[in-house]
Amino acid sequence: MNRLTVILFASFLLSACGGSEKGSDLTKLQAELTDLKKKKSSLDTEIRTLEAKIAQLDTAGARQASKLVSIDSVRVGVFEHYIDLQGKVEAEGMAYVAPAGMGGQVKAVYVKLGTPVSQGQLILKLDDAMAQQQLIAARQQSGQLKTRLVQAQTIYERYQNLWKQNIGAEIQVINAKADVDALAAQLRSVEAQVGMAQEQVNMTNVRAAIAGVIDEMNVKVGEFFSPQSAATPGAGIRIVNNSRLKVVTYVPDNYVTRVRKGDPIKVFVADNGQESFDSRIQVMSASINPNTRSFTVEAPLPSNPMLRANQSAVVKILDYKADNAISVPVNVVQSDEKGKYLFVAEQTKGTWMVRRRIVQPGQVYNGQQEIVGGLNAGDRIVTDGYQSLYDGQAIRMR
Repeated sequence: MNRLTVILFASFLLSACGGSEKGSDLTKLQAELTDLKKKKSSLDTEIRTLEAKIAQLDTAGARQASKLVSIDSVRVGVFEHYIDLQGKVEAEGMAYVAPAGMGGQVKAVYVKLGTPVSQGQLILKLDDAMAQQQLIAARQQSGQLKTRLVQAQTIYERYQNLWKQNIGAEIQVINAKADVDALAAQLRSVEAQVGMAQEQVNMTNVRAAIAGVIDEMNVKVGEFFSPQSAATPGAGIRIVNNSRLKVVTYVPDNYVTRVRKGDPIKVFVADNGQESFDSRIQVMSASINPNTRSFTVEAPLPSNPMLRANQSAVVKILDYKADNAISVPVNVVQSDEKGKYLFVAEQTKGTWMVRRRIVQPGQVYNGQQEIVGGLNAGDRIVTDGYQSLYDGQAIRMR
């Protein structure tokens, strides 16, 4: 048992010594690498300084050593940033045809797919045989009561005139007046039944709620048409009015602070023959959809024969605009540990060279980088051949 303990202790000491040696070697190598990096940085600086001095003294050699680049002058203009989203064209005027009552069997259809209709136009006719019978019966009863009421009114007036002449009994006048009142009440009730029966007949006439074009037609003679079937997708009649269109899109919730009602938008609809439609946000939902984590935005579209409901669209929402902005191609802006920079061409004593310019970037859109600090209008920036340049290098322009 003691011998095993001694062996384990010796193994532990050997392992510890080996780990210590490895740690010492790593620290030494890291220190050597740091020292070499410092020397390289110092040498790079000395090389650039000597190259700049040689270029000033040896113009012929400097021209041969100079790099061929392209430059462009910085200009001030409008910079715009858009949020690019997918949207859909929808019709403000869209309605499904439905019966006003419980529905019934279709007896006649007066329109077909593509038919223009006006508001209130008769679309189809439902079976009204039972409703017509009830209406006829109610009207007959009403006519009979009207005749009896006229007779009772005449009798009452006669008894009333005789009573004024002290002829007859007062009870006759009272009874005659009661008969008139009872018949009048019955007539009012029957006339209400006539109105209800007429309403039932009217409900068998299914009319267009809006003006437009029959965009969907899935009802045939002999079928049962009800409010339930009218609301079933692909089983009813749909009217679309393209005179009032809108585009609807869903904006991710991370843009909630950047999108406002009234913001300008551009709408691009494929294959419509026009570049874009300009509009402004008119409706914006007040809540975030918990499933999609987005909110709805709507904007009106002009009446255009090339626009159709349910067309796909690209919606660009303007969320940033700078009128007097400086922007450069995004690819000319480079990065290092000090930040963003680019190369600016300057002429010194007849020789062109580049200077490394630290810049403050802004928004990026459509291949352009906004520069909010570090550049001025008229500066000449290197737009081609900038990849291997260094500060102070001589250049030649294409």
